[in-house]
Amino acid sequence: MNLQLETNRLLLRPLELTDAAAMFTMDNNPNVHQYLWQKPTQTIEESLKIIEFVQAQYQKNGIGRFATILKETNEFIGWTGIKYIDDHIENGNTNFYDYGYRLNENFWNKGYATEASVAWLEYGFKQMNIKTMNAYTHSENEASNHILQKIGFQFLEDYPDEEKVIWKWWQMKNSNQ
Repeated sequence: MNLQLETNRLLLRPLELTDAAAMFTMDNNPNVHQYLWQKPTQTIEESLKIIEFVQAQYQKNGIGRFATILKETNEFIGWTGIKYIDDHIENGNTNFYDYGYRLNENFWNKGYATEASVAWLEYGFKQMNIKTMNAYTHSENEASNHILQKIGFQFLEDYPDEEKVIWKWWQMKNSNQ
């Protein structure tokens, strides 16, 4: 996958195996997983498997989550991007485009998620011609819910997962079509 996007402060590129250590640092942090099923990554091998899984998605679907790099320092700050969901059912849906992100705690509250999100939505709607973009967030994740609303997603409904945790279902339509 040779796609690369750039914003004022960020470089968005495909995940590489060399990102595993930084990804492990992020995903091993319980604060990062507060609204993500409370299951922090325990070994760097898990991070390597996740990267390999995402790389397989690049091959299969032509898109997936991307490493998000701070241009000023060349640091891996997390991942952002569009994913085609065809491997499970979410809120009764499958075979849909999902927008998501996860940042290392050191990089929260600096506008990076919003900056990356704007770039990804522009790419998804203008280059990929996606008609509808979905996203879902834990109902109590106020920061992520705020970001999705701020960048133009519409809240559609709350829904419970199989463990009765309440999630929010968001959607944005392509205004170019």
